[in-house]
Amino acid sequence: MRSDLADIYGQDKLPRYTSYPTAPHFSSAIGEKVYRHWLRSVSAHRPVSLYLHIPFCRSMCWYCGCHTSVAKHDEPIAAFVAALRREAQLVADTTEKSLPVAHLHFGGGTPTIMAPQLLVDLADALRYVFFVLPDAEIAVEVDPRTLTNDLTQALEHCGVTRASLGVQSFDPRVQRTINRLQSFEQTAAAVERLRRAGVRGINFDLLYGLPFQTVSSCLDSIAKCVELRPDRLSVFGYAHVPSFKKHQRKIAEESLPDSVERHVQSETIAEALQDAGYVRIGLDHFALPDDALATTQRDGRLRRNFQGYTDDGADTLIGLGASAIGRMPHGFVQNVVAIRDYLNRIAEGRLATVKGYAFTEDDLFRADIIERIMCDLTVDLEQISRIHHQDPMTAIVDRARIDRLLADGVATMSKGRLTVSEGSEFLVRSVASAFDAHLSRSTRVLSRAV
Repeated sequence: MRSDLADIYGQDKLPRYTSYPTAPHFSSAIGEKVYRHWLRSVSAHRPVSLYLHIPFCRSMCWYCGCHTSVAKHDEPIAAFVAALRREAQLVADTTEKSLPVAHLHFGGGTPTIMAPQLLVDLADALRYVFFVLPDAEIAVEVDPRTLTNDLTQALEHCGVTRASLGVQSFDPRVQRTINRLQSFEQTAAAVERLRRAGVRGINFDLLYGLPFQTVSSCLDSIAKCVELRPDRLSVFGYAHVPSFKKHQRKIAEESLPDSVERHVQSETIAEALQDAGYVRIGLDHFALPDDALATTQRDGRLRRNFQGYTDDGADTLIGLGASAIGRMPHGFVQNVVAIRDYLNRIAEGRLATVKGYAFTEDDLFRADIIERIMCDLTVDLEQISRIHHQDPMTAIVDRARIDRLLADGVATMSKGRLTVSEGSEFLVRSVASAFDAHLSRSTRVLSRAV
């Protein structure tokens, strides 16, 4: 366990590289007009993916970094869902074709904040305007604390195949500090309901680096998770950015572990999950050996998008809802963040896209390199350079960083192949950042490397 490297590199502020270029580089130069042009060029012969952002929760968790707001009543949620349905129709009208959908993801916020019938109506409306393939993966993020039998039946009616359950930690002291009280029994009951409803894939989302979290409490949480045997686990480091997310100011900085302790927590969790039979996927995901994420990694087809690691190979991701980000073959697009502005634009019959980014050839070259590093922990720089007709000598942007990483044993280079060393997986973002031509111009608060 390389705690010395965690101390050296841990304070670096780096992107998570769920996209390249990253969101701070989006601009208003890419708006509704450009997005309409890009949508019209989408082929009806290749499956696309849909992401729906539901920006509401019943209460705010202090650690949250998502675009969401607290809704005490159902009326704002119903109005938002009506706008979502209208936006889906606007997209379909623009494409002038029924696009086949292979992946459909309900994210948030808390998608399961929707009333059961509202969720069913939304899913049915999406099937009306898009051709959701019979074997499509339909995923939803679930709050186990509020999953009722009626809502579970609605998920079954919608054909949900995968559910991601927020767990974070089972330590009561940590839960009180982050304003998210959730017992093991609540989580176990939710898993049982979902499996009875035919949901084949169960994901757990965990965090390390939370206030008052310890290695011991992390191991206790992992033991409880393993008892429920989810198919996948995402284990993210808590990103404390109170200047960007004001509710995080309720978390006292002195209660947070330092970079070395965060690293020990992360690697202890990784070791425990691997001992329990899970395969490590890239930086922060774990999956059972027969899960699609693990098989895709073995086949060299693992991808990375705004939801993290994925087996979704579509080159078009259509984002619906306030703040939703989409990816087209031409570039990224993002909807307006403020819910009121989103509702107004959709009511006016306009697409909600207000910013984005158009790819250059250099961007596509670097995106390919960074994705392979993040997914495979290795990359053949000469091969990717040939594919993109680029000079491999120009691939590395920050030569000093690479030289330092090589000297510290974080990575090795042999015959044009760069490989993250065993035991240094937690620094994969540091390795990837050496190929980021935009990093020096990043303006948004980034998360710690460890």
